[in-house]
Formats: sequence, structure tokens, C-alpha cells
Amino acid sequence: MGYNSENYKKVKDRIEERRIRAISDAERRREELHRRSPEIAEIDRILTRTGLKLFRTACSGGENVREQIERIRNENAQLQESRAAILAALDLPADYTEIKYTCPECSDTGFVGERMCKCMRRELIMEGFRSSGIGNLIEKQSFDNFDLNYYMSSKENYEMMKHNLEEAKKIAEEFGKEPRNVFLSGNTGLGKTHLSTAMAKRIIERGFDVLYESAQNIISDFEYDRFKTGRGDSGSRAEKYLVCELLIIDDLGAEVSNQFTVACIYNIINTRINRGLSTIISSNLTPEQLRARYDDRITSRLLGEFIWMAFDGTDIRKQKL
Repeated sequence: MGYNSENYKKVKDRIEERRIRAISDAERRREELHRRSPEIAEIDRILTRTGLKLFRTACSGGENVREQIERIRNENAQLQESRAAILAALDLPADYTEIKYTCPECSDTGFVGERMCKCMRRELIMEGFRSSGIGNLIEKQSFDNFDLNYYMSSKENYEMMKHNLEEAKKIAEEFGKEPRNVFLSGNTGLGKTHLSTAMAKRIIERGFDVLYESAQNIISDFEYDRFKTGRGDSGSRAEKYLVCELLIIDDLGAEVSNQFTVACIYNIINTRINRGLSTIISSNLTPEQLRARYDDRITSRLLGEFIWMAFDGTDIRKQKL
């Protein structure tokens, strides 16, 4: 398991920017306060020397070291009280010049010791949502609001969708243990996108790299790479589909069918299987329609290497009318 490297760098840089800004803001407030109150400026000057003074006294080895240290600490406490009183008189809080980190737990470093802070983990999850291609859908669609009541038209449909939901939850929770390829098959409006989004949401929350894209857009990126010579772009648009930990291909079968697109689809499926990477595909096509549209190289993998989830019932959008 590993977070997307680009997302990790983006989040780490963002948290570091917060840290720098928090320190800068505290320094600005301190300079402003010193201009308003020379008394506090002098107190701060003395307080900054307290640590060194204590260290030298402790290392001196002279008589009455403990008494001297205690006296320095008492003087320090009195100065702190005087400082707080002046701040109160200026109608300012006692912590006015302290650094105010966005996350006090990690001081905006992203880590507490060697453990990743929950603030950074949360940021990585949100960045994963945004980079997945379904950021808006993830905000609305999850396992919690996948409503089985829409499949009550028949007992068979209900039981089938209940099984699909339970299987999808299991796949999401166990993702990473071994490659899991899933094919969601059924007509438009039966919840395929909702269920695949719910799986993506949970898998991203668990720290995996997920990419969601339509079959048409994926083919367009492969086509761009094929004909990009002379465009001045040396980077690949399509490579990401071959390396992400989970690829979700939406609406397979809606793309224009020709020799090139078929070759692209085979390349994606075959490469990801060989690399041990997981793929989820949603499509309106039945197994029979897949065989009619694609060659045996593709259909043998889709029918043999993928867990099939059939969707049946009445268009949910029509039920909501």
C-alpha cells in the first residue's frame, strides 16, 4: 500500500507551507507587539537568555547551584506574569505571539514522531478523492447511502443486489491483499456508478491510489500518446492507467470500436493483470454482447479473470420522479 507520489508531495508541501506561514505570522505579531510595548520587548529579550543562563548555572558546579536555578526560575515566572499583565492591558490574549499551527498535534510537520499525523492522512485522503476523477461523486455516493429499496421489484433482484453490495464492501476492505478485478454489468441507471464509487471511496480512505475514468477518455489519452510526435510533450497521458493500484473504467463499450481501441483495451487489461494490479469495469454490455464486440483475447480475460456483478431492475432515476 502506498499513497500516490504526486499527491504525497503536494500534501507534504501544503503542510510545510502552513508551518512556514504560522511561524511567519507569529514573528510578525511579535514585532508589532514590540513596537507597541517596549516593556514587553525588554522582557522578551531577557526571557530569551533564560535557557542559556540556566544551562551555564547548572554546568558551573559552584555552591548553591540549586538555589541559583530556583532563583532564575522564579525571576522567569515573574517576568511571564508581568508580560501577561501588559498583554491584558493592551486587550491581547496571553498567547498572542505564540505560533498557532493548524494542527497543534504535529506542529504542521505531518508527523508525530515517526507516525503520520491524522491531519496529513486526512489531507492525503481528500487529495486522493480529487485526483481519482470522481471527487464530486465521492461526496454523494457511498456504501451507507446505497439504497437496496430501489431493487424491490422482485425478490431475485433484491437478493442479487444485496449480494453485490456485500461483495463490494468485502472487496474494498480486503483490497491490497491480492488483485481483485470486478466487472459491473447492467443497463443504465441501476447503480453501477454508485457502487464503484463507493468502493473507490473506501479504498482511497485506506490509502490506495485510485483512478476513475471513462473508457472513451482513456482511449483518447492513448490516442494522444500515439500521435503526440512534434507536439513538444514528452510525457505520457496514458501511463497512469497502467500503474495505479486501482483503475476504474466506466462505460466500457461506449467507445468507438476499431482496431486501435480494441488494442488499447487489451493492453490495459492484460498489462494490469500481469502486474498484479486491480481493475473495476462498468458496462451496459452483457457477456454475449462482449463476445460480439471484442475478440477472444479480451473476452477470455473479462469472463475468466473478473468477478462478475450483474445489475437488474428499474432505472433508479425514473423511480425518483
